[in-house]
Amino acid sequence: MKPITAAFLSLALVACGAAGTDTAEAAPPAAKTVPSASGPARPVAKPAQTAEERAAARAEKAAQRAAERKKMDEDLAARGVKRIGWEDLMPEGENERLAQMYQAQMAMLFSSPVAEGGAGDVGIQIGTFNTVKELNGKKIMIPGYTVPFEFGPDAQIKEFLLVPQFGQCLHNPPPPPNQTIFVMADKAIKMKDLAQAVWIEGTIYTQIQESELADAAYTIKLDRITEYTY
Repeated sequence: MKPITAAFLSLALVACGAAGTDTAEAAPPAAKTVPSASGPARPVAKPAQTAEERAAARAEKAAQRAAERKKMDEDLAARGVKRIGWEDLMPEGENERLAQMYQAQMAMLFSSPVAEGGAGDVGIQIGTFNTVKELNGKKIMIPGYTVPFEFGPDAQIKEFLLVPQFGQCLHNPPPPPNQTIFVMADKAIKMKDLAQAVWIEGTIYTQIQESELADAAYTIKLDRITEYTY
């Protein structure tokens, strides 16, 4: 087993050019001011938001995100694609099995401590290759972070890993094999920011792939990659 890594998406930028008009653009209203005995007038500070106002703003933002996700799912369904989460890759009972494996690993480390920086101080991939067979051959969309096998300003990537959290396989141990996806693209991709989460869309297969970074229980044939917005 091996250690591991991760992210990205591209958004279209719309350039707005404004033609000249006969009427001048209205200036924004000036801020209210109050006289000051010691100098020029100072702007009046806006009152702080109340707890109710902050709660209302959060609720409005959550509703907006829910509406955007609903529209996304409708658009995906029209193309025969289903949006899934990482928990959907775990077969029944896998969380309990994984917890037992981590407990066994911790017990071993406590009984035989590993020296920091020593030969044994490496991230070990814990978990199984158990998969959800019903996903095989399905068109799906899933968010995650990219982990390329090579990285540089001119690197053209056709194969990379997708993981649930940033830093996995790089600075942190790899996730379990059934929480690691090996992604294959027909056309090379230029990755700019590994810390940027992305949406991966394509056909998923319950096909094992081994690599120097981590082993993956799933493989995706990539159709498109886009930036994940929070």
